[in-house]
Amino acid sequence: MIPQGFIQDLLSRVDVVDVVGRHVDLKKAGINHKGLCPFHGEKSPSFIVSPSRQTYHCFGCGVHGNAIGFLMEHTGASFVEAVEDLAQQVGMVVPQDDRSPEQRERAKAEKARQHSLTEVLARAAEFYKTQLRKAPRAVAYLKGRGLTGQIAARFGLGYAPEGWRSLASGFPSYDDPQLVEAGLVISPEADPGEDAKRYDRFRDRVMFPIRNVQGEVIGFGGRVLDKGEPKYLNSPETPVFIKGRELYGLFEGRQAMRQRGYALVVEGYMDVVALAQYGIANAVATLGTACTADHVHKLFRHTDSVVFSFDGDAAGRRAAVRALEAALPHASETHTVKFLFLPTEHDPDSFVRELGAEAFERAVEGAVPLSRQLTTVAAEGCDLGSPEGRARMLSQARPLWNLLPDGLLRRQLLGEFARQGQLPEAELQALWLGEPPPSAAAAPAPAPAAEKPRWQPKGEWKPKGEWKRKGRDEEPRPTGPRAMPSTPTDNAVRLLLQHSELWDALADEDRALLHELPGVHGTLVHWLERHLTHHGASSWAVVQAALAADGLGDAVGRLVRAVQELGIEEGDPAGDLARAVAELRSRAPTALPGGSGATDDERRRALEALARLRERHGVPP
Repeated sequence: MIPQGFIQDLLSRVDVVDVVGRHVDLKKAGINHKGLCPFHGEKSPSFIVSPSRQTYHCFGCGVHGNAIGFLMEHTGASFVEAVEDLAQQVGMVVPQDDRSPEQRERAKAEKARQHSLTEVLARAAEFYKTQLRKAPRAVAYLKGRGLTGQIAARFGLGYAPEGWRSLASGFPSYDDPQLVEAGLVISPEADPGEDAKRYDRFRDRVMFPIRNVQGEVIGFGGRVLDKGEPKYLNSPETPVFIKGRELYGLFEGRQAMRQRGYALVVEGYMDVVALAQYGIANAVATLGTACTADHVHKLFRHTDSVVFSFDGDAAGRRAAVRALEAALPHASETHTVKFLFLPTEHDPDSFVRELGAEAFERAVEGAVPLSRQLTTVAAEGCDLGSPEGRARMLSQARPLWNLLPDGLLRRQLLGEFARQGQLPEAELQALWLGEPPPSAAAAPAPAPAAEKPRWQPKGEWKPKGEWKRKGRDEEPRPTGPRAMPSTPTDNAVRLLLQHSELWDALADEDRALLHELPGVHGTLVHWLERHLTHHGASSWAVVQAALAADGLGDAVGRLVRAVQELGIEEGDPAGDLARAVAELRSRAPTALPGGSGATDDERRRALEALARLRERHGVPP
C-alpha cells in the first residue's frame, strides 16, 4: 500500500489544471478553468477545474475528484498506475509498499516487460506504415474502399509485405524472442535435430494497429487484399493485449463519443475506419470476439449511451443476443443501450458508402432500445397466445432480467414481462425473487353479487389492493432536494477546509469560537488545526485526501455536497468566511444545543464556551 503521506505530498506538487488540460481543452473562467466534460456528451461546458482546490467537478453529470481520480476515470489506469504516472511527472519516487520484495520485483519486471513489448509493437507499426507507401496495390485497395490518406494516417494504417520474413528488415535481430511474445512472429516447434524456422504472422495484409486508451500500440488486425482465409487475422493475446477488454478505435474515437453523445459498436475494423471517413468517428469494433461486459464497462467510462450495430442476418442476431447479455449488468435509467439492425445486404461500411452518412444517422436514431430487444429475445420461439408459450417466455426472460442492476429500469421491465405473461406484477415478482405470494386474505373483499359493475376486466385480473400498496411502501421515499442549503456553521467549516490558508487570518476569538463548535463541526476544526501544525496550508485536494485517510471523508462530504450540487461558485472565499463567522458570533449567546438530541456533555461545553465569549466581549453574565 502506498503511504497516505506520500499521496498528500504528491497532490500538493502536481497541478490538476495541467493534468486535466492534457486531455480536455480548458479555458480560463474567472478563478477556475472550464471545458466540455470528458465523461459525458455535452455542448455547453459545465466541467470546472479549480486550481485553488486542485479538484475538478462537472455540474452536468456530477463527477468530481483530484488529479489521481481523473487519470483513473479518464484513462482507465489503476490507482497505483495513476500515482506512478503523476510521481514520474514531478520527479518523485513512489515509496515501497507492504508487498514482499519478491512481489515488488515481479511487479517491476512485469511492468518493464509490458513497456518493452509496446515499444516493439510501436516499431512494427512504423515499419508497416513505411511499407504501405511502397505498396501501390495496397494503396489502390484502400482508395477503392473510399479512404483518403488523411484517414489512413489518423488510424496509422500500414501494409505487411508478402515475404515470409519481411520484419527482419525492420528490426536489428529477427531472432529477438520479443517478436514472438508480441505476436508478430511465429516460431513453430523444431523437429528433433532441426532448427525452428521463424516467419512473419502477417503477410500481404492491410494492417490496422490496435491502440489502448493511452494510445500505445498493443496489437494488430490484418485484412487480406484479395480473396483468402482468414479474411481478418488478429494478434494473439499477449501480456499487453487481451481481446475481451480492448476495443479497436476507442483511442481515436473518444472525442467524437463526447461530441455525439454515444458510442457505436460495429463488427469490423474497416467499418470503424469507413464510418470515420464519412464523419461518423465515434465507432469502435470488438476484436474477433463477442462483446463482453468489460467492453461495455469501458465504453460507459466515456459516454452514457451505447448503440450496437449488427448485420440483419442470423449471425448478426446471434451476436446481438451476446451483446445484450454483456450490456444488461450495466443498463440503468442513466445508461442507455440500443440495437441497430441493418438490412441483410449491408454492413456499416457498405451502408454508409452507398447511402451516405445522413441515412446511417437516421438509422441510428431508429435503433431498438434495450427494453424492446430484451422482450424480443425472451419471446423468441414462444406463442404468446397460449399459456404454454407465455410460460416459456417468462422462463427465458428470468435469467436475462436477473442480470439487470437494481433500479427503476429493472422494476419497469418486471411490469412489462408481467403484462406479456398475463400475470399480476406482484405474483411475478414473488416468483422471480423467491418471495411468498401476496396473501389471499390481504385482498379486498369482492363486491356483492347484486352490485354488478358495469365493466368486467378480461382474463385473470385481480383488484390491485393490498399487494400494490405494499409495493409502494417498499419503494424509497422522496428525500427532498438533492442538497439542503448550508448553514453558517457549515459554510465556515467548509471554507476553512477548502481554503486552509484562511485559518491564520482569523482573529484569536474567532478561532476560539470555531474550536467550541459542537459535534462534527468542532471535530473538523480541531483536525484542521492539527493538520496545519504538521503540514501548513494545503490545497483542498490534499486536505480532502488527508480527511479520508483519517476516516472523516463522509463527515466532510455533506458540507461539500451542498455547494457542488447546487452549483455554487465562490468568488470571494475570505469574505464569505468573514460573513459566516460574524453570523456565528452574533448567534453565539443563544446558540446553545437544545432538544432531545443534545447530550449533557454538549450542553456543558456550550455553556463553558458562552461564558468565555461573554468574558472576552465584556458581556455581563
